[in-house]
Amino acid sequence: MTETKPPTPTPGGTYEGWLFKWTNYIKGYQRRWFVLSNGLLSYYRTKAEMGHTCRGTINLATANIAVEDSCNFVISNGGAQTYHLKASTEVERQRWITALELAKAKAVHMQAESDDSGDEFPGVPPSSEPSGGGRSSEIQSALRTLSSKAEDLSTCNDLIVKHGSALQRSLFELEEMDAGADMGDKFRQVTERATLFRITSNAMINACQDFLSLAHSHSKRWQKALQTERDQRIRLEETLEQLAKQHNNLERAFRGATVLASSCSNPNLSNKGGSGNRDASDEEDDSEFFDAMEDPAEFITVPADPKYHRLRSGSNVGSLINDIGMDDQSFDEVSLASNSESTRSLELEPVRQRRTRIPDKPNYYLNLWSIMKNCIGKELSKIPMPVNFSEPISMLQRLSEDLEYYDLLDKGAKCQNSLEQMCYVAAFTVSSYSTTVHRTGKPFNPLLGETFELDRLRECGYRSLCEQVSHHPPAAAHHAFSEKGWLLRQEITLASKFRGKYLSITPLGAIECIFDKSNNRYSWKKVTTTIHNIIFGKLWIDQSGEIDMVNHKTGDHCHLKFAPYSHFSRDVQRKVTGVVTDKDGKAHYVLSGTWDEKMEFSRIMQSSKGENGTEGRQKTVYQTLKAKEIWRKNPLPEGAENMYYFSSLALTLNEPEEGVAPTDSRRRPDQRLMEDGQWDEANAEKQRLEEKQRMVRREREREAVIAASSPEEGTHQDNHQALWFEKINDPVSKETLHVYKGGYWEAKDHGTWDMCPDIF
Repeated sequence: MTETKPPTPTPGGTYEGWLFKWTNYIKGYQRRWFVLSNGLLSYYRTKAEMGHTCRGTINLATANIAVEDSCNFVISNGGAQTYHLKASTEVERQRWITALELAKAKAVHMQAESDDSGDEFPGVPPSSEPSGGGRSSEIQSALRTLSSKAEDLSTCNDLIVKHGSALQRSLFELEEMDAGADMGDKFRQVTERATLFRITSNAMINACQDFLSLAHSHSKRWQKALQTERDQRIRLEETLEQLAKQHNNLERAFRGATVLASSCSNPNLSNKGGSGNRDASDEEDDSEFFDAMEDPAEFITVPADPKYHRLRSGSNVGSLINDIGMDDQSFDEVSLASNSESTRSLELEPVRQRRTRIPDKPNYYLNLWSIMKNCIGKELSKIPMPVNFSEPISMLQRLSEDLEYYDLLDKGAKCQNSLEQMCYVAAFTVSSYSTTVHRTGKPFNPLLGETFELDRLRECGYRSLCEQVSHHPPAAAHHAFSEKGWLLRQEITLASKFRGKYLSITPLGAIECIFDKSNNRYSWKKVTTTIHNIIFGKLWIDQSGEIDMVNHKTGDHCHLKFAPYSHFSRDVQRKVTGVVTDKDGKAHYVLSGTWDEKMEFSRIMQSSKGENGTEGRQKTVYQTLKAKEIWRKNPLPEGAENMYYFSSLALTLNEPEEGVAPTDSRRRPDQRLMEDGQWDEANAEKQRLEEKQRMVRREREREAVIAASSPEEGTHQDNHQALWFEKINDPVSKETLHVYKGGYWEAKDHGTWDMCPDIF
């Protein structure tokens, strides 16, 4: 192979070619001949050395392959061996990476199969395992017997062929002889050979019968042994299940006894809550009402003491609440249940029929690697992406999708207790991620000054407005208010990086929710979104990180943890857990669920320190009431897989509406062309809009330079001003953000949009 030829596979699955290997700081990179075969990567100084001298070999089954830049990559098996390699071109490097990844996957698979086969037939002496070893020895003995019989059959077959051929020759010679010749010797010869053939045939028949008999007898024994193993496995599973139930019951009984003992030590609680002998109805009530949830990483929740749950029977409610010193409004579970059921009936009927479908997504193929290979390490907003990887809505519309579950804020506005209200705000925060689970398409980057309104005042009681207030870095401001008594505002700045195998998107802005009636103000920030399998495999999205939500009026906190997706975890995937605490750090509610399906919350009755966790930290044990569902994801519309997996709300976001501003995302031509399936025209229009935006920005920067150079002006500043938002320093949350300054809805009512720039 010459230096100009790329590495190519050879027969037998071998991949070979020239690469440059780092040797030391004196010699630097040296040209070496590399051979990839059977999961092993070996290298030689020259191709001629392949027959006698190997300079080094690394096993890919335990190796890690990492890409450094366009031509360099590293292969390491954990420290003992590390190869720093460089290809002559980026294409050649990618060919090697692909071949190495495939070879590694195959090597890992072969190693796993080898381990499985070793488990089935362990090569240990019988004395090491009395039962398993004896059974293995018995199987080996049976296999040797059957093998011996098979060899006998093969020998008999060879003899039959030999003697049959000799008998056939003798009969042929007998036919060719003349009638007058001596026939006696020939008849004797034929008779002898026929006798040998008959004996050999009988031996063959006997050997076949022995083989079949042995195979039949051993088959019955092996079937019986297999059935015995199955029965033992079923019995073991049943035993383990019983042990797990017994362990759980003992753990509950122990914790219940601990709580009862601590309660009896308090004279105010010793004679309250009924008699010490519990009746059958109480036991049935406990088994029906309590539900234990577990999060081994953070905390443990267990059923609360039985005396708390007599609230359901309605007896001694007031006395018990007074005895345990709890506020009536904060403990009333009836309000929680009614609050979640009554809001739907209060929602207003829609005044117009919204669309339920958009044109199906065309099946256009485009190589993602051809676009992304030159974008590693760059900011996502600066990558010129074709519409093939987008979805026909803008980032402003995607931001407005957070309001799909606005009813959670409606319910929160009716809460009398701030801690309960915090649970609804936390559920609203989690619900905003439910629309992303299948949405791997990239939203359109909004143009500077682009807006999007979502007017659902007559249908749902709220109005929403977004504006792109900055282009570099890209930042969008969002303001929404409701007649039900809440206000939501946020400013999102995305920090995104392409890392080769995955795309990481970190929102940097703050979110605030303010309730009019109580004047409770909550603030929090979003978690990191990661898009995996950018190059190979099916794209999938994960949300991970932690959210600290604060009520600035009362000092209440809610800590939410989004567990990262793990293929090796036995826990529920996409799990979210959280604890709501007051200003003194006392926990009042536990939240648990998944960000793609539902969330539940439980009232905490008692908390205590449990056993140490795996990391040596002491876990907190919360005794809770039965969990109640606070949010569940709406099902996707029929055929969503052909419509970019849009939700029912997302399908209406780009629906044309009269009276919106000229800068509204619905009027964006490239986005409209993509929705209609005209992707080539959409790409051309997208390039036109981006070039127009660059020209406007250069003109704005030129004017800023001229203004800065004049004596009247001071420093160099970007003179772009948002149209509907203004930047402030919030004295409460200590955040700098753009807030709505008013005027948009009044301009819409009067139809006066003269102040809007021409961005499309």
